[in-house]
Amino acid sequence: MVKFREIIRLHELGYNQSEIAQSCAVARSTVQDYIRRASGKGLSYDDLCQLSDSEAQARLGKGKQPPIETVIDFAMVHRELQGKGVTLALLWQEGLDQQRWSLSYGQFCRRYSQWKGQQNLSMRQSHQAGEKVFVDYCGQTIPVYDPLSGTSQSAQIFVACFGASNYTFAEATPAQTLAHWIGSHERALAFFGGVPKAIVPDNLKSGVTDPCRYEPGVNQSYHAFAEHYQVAILPARAKKPRDKSKVEKAVQEVERQILAPLRHKRFTSFSDLNTAIRERLKQLNERVMKSYGGSRRDLFEQVDLPALQPLPMHPFVFARWKSAKVNLDYHLEVDQHYYSVPYWFVRRQVNVKISESLVEVFFDHQRIAMHPRSSAPYRHTTSPEHMPPEHWAYKCQSKDTFLAWAQQVGPQTHLQVTAIFAAKAHEEQAFRTLKGLQSLATRYGPQRLEDACRRANTFDLVGYRRLKAILKAQLDRPVHRVEVPQAPAAAHDNVRGADYYH
Repeated sequence: MVKFREIIRLHELGYNQSEIAQSCAVARSTVQDYIRRASGKGLSYDDLCQLSDSEAQARLGKGKQPPIETVIDFAMVHRELQGKGVTLALLWQEGLDQQRWSLSYGQFCRRYSQWKGQQNLSMRQSHQAGEKVFVDYCGQTIPVYDPLSGTSQSAQIFVACFGASNYTFAEATPAQTLAHWIGSHERALAFFGGVPKAIVPDNLKSGVTDPCRYEPGVNQSYHAFAEHYQVAILPARAKKPRDKSKVEKAVQEVERQILAPLRHKRFTSFSDLNTAIRERLKQLNERVMKSYGGSRRDLFEQVDLPALQPLPMHPFVFARWKSAKVNLDYHLEVDQHYYSVPYWFVRRQVNVKISESLVEVFFDHQRIAMHPRSSAPYRHTTSPEHMPPEHWAYKCQSKDTFLAWAQQVGPQTHLQVTAIFAAKAHEEQAFRTLKGLQSLATRYGPQRLEDACRRANTFDLVGYRRLKAILKAQLDRPVHRVEVPQAPAAAHDNVRGADYYH
């Protein structure tokens, strides 16, 4: 995921800098810096999407920052921050005034964040209305039996809950693959009837490609889902269950209130299992919680539901991504079918987006090709504009095109080309010969080729070699007759004169 585009996207959606920093796993100063640069340049998220990575970085004027060497007592800074109204900006300015440091505000915030991450500090989390949905899978599974073979498959139980109201969604899926993961998200949001500001997943491989504590990588398909629903993805830190304590509790409730009562039932399909889960889930959400004095549903309708964003007008189209290298024939392989890209991207590494109906190819964040998806194995889908000019010219060869060319040169050339086609068993056998005729027209000119064809047609000569020999020997040129004057006959006794024959 390209961080600077995600920062600007979330900023335009109204998230504050701390939330953006948490979602993108970067320092808040970095967020502030990119926002200032983009605002100063007048660049929006849509503008950045139209630029390549290198162009966008150049427009933003992003450069390296000098190393930090100043020693700061961040324990004192942290204690001061507990006071009401005290901010990092205030403490940084006071330190500048007292000449305790000379580093920039961004460096100060970055170093404080690094120090704070090493202290293992704990904080009681408070959740705003409609802010976050926490998602995870239960460790417990339920077997689903095949009625014919009797074999069983372990159903994976997906759980999602709101932070403020604890309103819970649960369903069973065959696996934890990317398609099931995103599908469960879609059904959960449809169940809730709206979209929260953020989704907090565990470091599941389907959603998080790199479970780094400070810079987790989000799967491209999962990121596309977030863009479609205009929601932020805030992955929980690896081995930090407190980041998703809400869903940990929801998983426990689902296992106790739903899965445990169903342990003795035998299910032969996932639809039957999900029907049973929905019945128990309704009871769970409507059960009164003593600590809140109301049910999860009541709290959800009062607190979270009014704050949710509306669902998108169009459903999300799931697509998977893969990296591929363009072959020498300017095609790449997707599910045993070959799709073309512009020939100047040969040997380049590209990203391929594969949906149910389309195959899209991207290079440097720019789409360079799009094809309808084909299920025909070992076939090629090629766009004419992707072919080199010489390949396109060869592909366009046909009897009609050669006859049209010959007609432009002249009637004798057209007659010769017709004779060449008649001499071949198949039309394509004549194409190479006719390419030779076109080369003769380029070398000697159309008029000389027409004259050579006239001479060849006169003597029923057909073929490239005959025409080349005529042109080389200049037999195509008209013969100029020279009148030789006759000398008068010499007078001699043995020479009979004209009168002799009278």
